[in-house]
Amino acid sequence: MTTAANDWARLCGLLDDDAEFANDVRLAASDPEEYFRRHEGRLSERGIESADEIDPWLAVVDGLDDAGALAYLDWKDTGVELAQALAAVPRVVRSGINLEAVEDTDDLEDAVAHTDRLLAAGGLRVVYLDEDSDAYPLVVVPSTHAEEIIGISARLGHEARTFG
Repeated sequence: MTTAANDWARLCGLLDDDAEFANDVRLAASDPEEYFRRHEGRLSERGIESADEIDPWLAVVDGLDDAGALAYLDWKDTGVELAQALAAVPRVVRSGINLEAVEDTDDLEDAVAHTDRLLAAGGLRVVYLDEDSDAYPLVVVPSTHAEEIIGISARLGHEARTFG
């Protein structure tokens, strides 16, 4: 396995434990044509017309979304939408942490930073996965994984960051 393949595999393991998610990312990294063939309908909705445009990072974001582990927001959203989106994320649900306090925050980035502080009490962090768009794909991970996720993402040519 190449260094990049190892990095993609490690990144998947740090982000979520869904096997289908990891398999899709592995496929996007090793065989973009097959990944494109399997997901052509959804990819065309995103303006992706060929396998040449496939980046495993896209498979990371889509796979986390499919696994229910992603809160996908728009930059114009507020704390209300953030709290609603995170209420469906399994790690947040299992933490039992009440996020009502972020609903009063109008600026999304401020709301995410507030949420990150609240979740830190339960050993969790909010990580933003940059897609070069106005979207805010957010994943909640164990605090101990956050820095490694950021480092691996950077090695793979992508940005992941926390808000705290």
